[in-house]
Amino acid sequence: MNDGTARRRGQRPTRSGGPRVAVHQKVRLGAAELVPDLDRADSWLLFIDGVPQSGVDLGDPGYLEFEYIRRIGHLADLAFPPGEPLHALHLGGGALTLPRYLQHTRPGSRQLVAEIDDELTGLIRGHLPLPAGHRIRVRAADARAVAESVREGSYDLVIADVFAGAVTPAHLTTAEFVAATARALRPGGVYAVNVAAVSSPRDGLATARSAVATLRSVYKETCMIAEASVLRGRRRGNLVVFGSDLPLPEAALARAAAGDPFPARLVAGPDLARFASGAPLVTDATVSANFPASPETSPQSTEW
Repeated sequence: MNDGTARRRGQRPTRSGGPRVAVHQKVRLGAAELVPDLDRADSWLLFIDGVPQSGVDLGDPGYLEFEYIRRIGHLADLAFPPGEPLHALHLGGGALTLPRYLQHTRPGSRQLVAEIDDELTGLIRGHLPLPAGHRIRVRAADARAVAESVREGSYDLVIADVFAGAVTPAHLTTAEFVAATARALRPGGVYAVNVAAVSSPRDGLATARSAVATLRSVYKETCMIAEASVLRGRRRGNLVVFGSDLPLPEAALARAAAGDPFPARLVAGPDLARFASGAPLVTDATVSANFPASPETSPQSTEW
């Protein structure tokens, strides 16, 4: 989910082709829209209840439309040997942008996607088909239930990008959930999470700081990428936070983020500790007191 205005990369000329028509459909968790990107002949944008969720270029799966997704792409490119197939777990699917990216950049990757909205998956599969020969499975089940059920130490990469509207369901923000992602990773594996940064006069970036503090309570090595204006609370945006049990490629990530069309900075070490300093951890007990029911309602678990 892109919180606020989608930050888009440089545009390419449109190629000639037949007309494309927007698709509107009610799905389990809201009103979905698939809208042609007028700047790219094979590209589509997914909105849920008017909130931008994903961008997919069927002709070039290596193109990542939204900046926060591109930063996760940098992590996948830099944390593992080039071209090596990965075993990836995606918590949240949307239009399956990153699974397509890994299939394109790392053919043969085995990927499991937890996307609770089976009707959304049907819409995406029907209008934005996956490439031939892919090894992408989509499970219509709660993201936390999937994370807790997979075999221990079986994934190279776990990506969490789950939103109900503009908010991450509370049970997917806790230390217990983060621990489940760590359990799923093999030694040296990496966890990546998209965090909405919404500043308010009352608490600044308190929610984002707690999210970072919670992740740091589980993972020994952590870093974060964000635009300076977001870190200063000047606008809504996204923080992408990474965790691992081994050192992350911080220098290479910093160079990649600084070279993006919308440059961002990498925050790590003492700077990240200061960002999260004093922020309370999020736990199952604390969210249960404030959110007694999960925003997600799971259908009967199915796979695509």
